[in-house]
Amino acid sequence: MIERLLQEREVREFAALVEQSSEVVLTCHVRPDGDALGSTLGLMHLLRSMGKHATVVTPDAPPRSLSFLPGYADIVPYSKYPEYASGLVERADMLIACDFNGLKRQDNMSALWEITKARKVMIDHHEGPDGFVDLQISYPDMSSTCELAFRIIAAMGLYEALPLDAATCLCAGIITDTRNLSVNTKHLDLYDIMVALLRKGVPKRLILKETMETKSADAIRLTSFALCERLKVYKEHRAAIVYLTADDLSRFHYEKGDTEGLVNQALELRGIIYVAFMREDPVSVKVSMRSLGNFPVNKICAELYGGGGHRQAAGGEYQGSVQDAMRLLVDHMSDYDVCMCQVAETLKEEGYVLN
Repeated sequence: MIERLLQEREVREFAALVEQSSEVVLTCHVRPDGDALGSTLGLMHLLRSMGKHATVVTPDAPPRSLSFLPGYADIVPYSKYPEYASGLVERADMLIACDFNGLKRQDNMSALWEITKARKVMIDHHEGPDGFVDLQISYPDMSSTCELAFRIIAAMGLYEALPLDAATCLCAGIITDTRNLSVNTKHLDLYDIMVALLRKGVPKRLILKETMETKSADAIRLTSFALCERLKVYKEHRAAIVYLTADDLSRFHYEKGDTEGLVNQALELRGIIYVAFMREDPVSVKVSMRSLGNFPVNKICAELYGGGGHRQAAGGEYQGSVQDAMRLLVDHMSDYDVCMCQVAETLKEEGYVLN
């Protein structure tokens, strides 16, 4: 039984906006992941089945690892086709922001929000939304934006009309953001949602294979190198950092998506409660953090790297070298030791072996 967790007013208002719109652009955050693409593409397929002209415009190119998603070939990356993408946004009468809560997450594409007269909607599950839209549907306790999107669809009475392609995309987003239902599953009826999606004929085995079990040879070598040569463990803080320099990325012919899941692998270390992965990109150092229990990596990312996210999964950026980004975290680890010890005690009470 799927619970009614959404405010009926929001659902009615969203349904009305969809009814009144014909040209819809769906967009997400820069460096889109499975949840970002799953939610935008899933809603795109649904809207197209309703007779709407719906297009997904992303700030940059989506990772090839997600090219199996239905509709991937129709995505318009703003970084590659700026004029065409700008025209789509200008002509749109509805703009839907999926899986991000602030315009800074759109990088250079954020400027397009100033030129559009479209009605703006946010569908997101991150804390602290900026309020840059006309209708804000924000539920941080959801596992994923795809879970939230499904609940909206169900509340609108559109489950029966949900196309298989849409269901496949939504299922992929839930799987990737929950690591196949192993984290962030606050609402038990999420399992009912998965059953409802599978009843549509969603190829769950394919999704798992493509999102969690398949990498290129270079990506496997890069991951192995990172875990063997670029992993630092700080036992007294129950923390670890894994990092990659620009030279490392070049050596292993890095492509977008190659380091997906690396931070989760480092979190498998016995006794570790939180992990940071730092990747030295051309403009900045990208920081991704994961944790066990209720350890708030979103707090660290907000305070040190201008980012945010969820308690167990967050990210940010650092302007400087990867070495300086690491030093910043190491210098502040003691600030979070009290919280770390509290989480460790709770985990032990729950049966975790941390020694």
